[in-house]
Amino acid sequence: MAIPPMTQSERAEASRRAVALRRERAGVLRDLEQGRTSLEAMLERRDDVAGPIRVRRLLEALPGIGPVRSARLMREAGISERRRIKGVGPRQRERLLALLAVPPYGPFLPS
Repeated sequence: MAIPPMTQSERAEASRRAVALRRERAGVLRDLEQGRTSLEAMLERRDDVAGPIRVRRLLEALPGIGPVRSARLMREAGISERRRIKGVGPRQRERLLALLAVPPYGPFLPS
């Protein structure tokens, strides 16, 4: 399927929208890093801002979790490396939150 031709103004508008979405995603991840939002709330989101964020990137936004821990957590929770937030099922979400609630990964969840 070919992409329909766009005018210069349509391309400019699409670019502006894409930049705005990327900035919103960066802000959401920053909020998670700084504790202004919870991981549980992020995993519940299915909107156009948070939904496309990869779960691995989301986990790496948490303090103390890098690439190795995030990969281990995802493996233990049964979540694919390529999974995005909007594709995480309820059982995977519960398992991931349970793993993060106790040492050695947590507690990252509020009591």
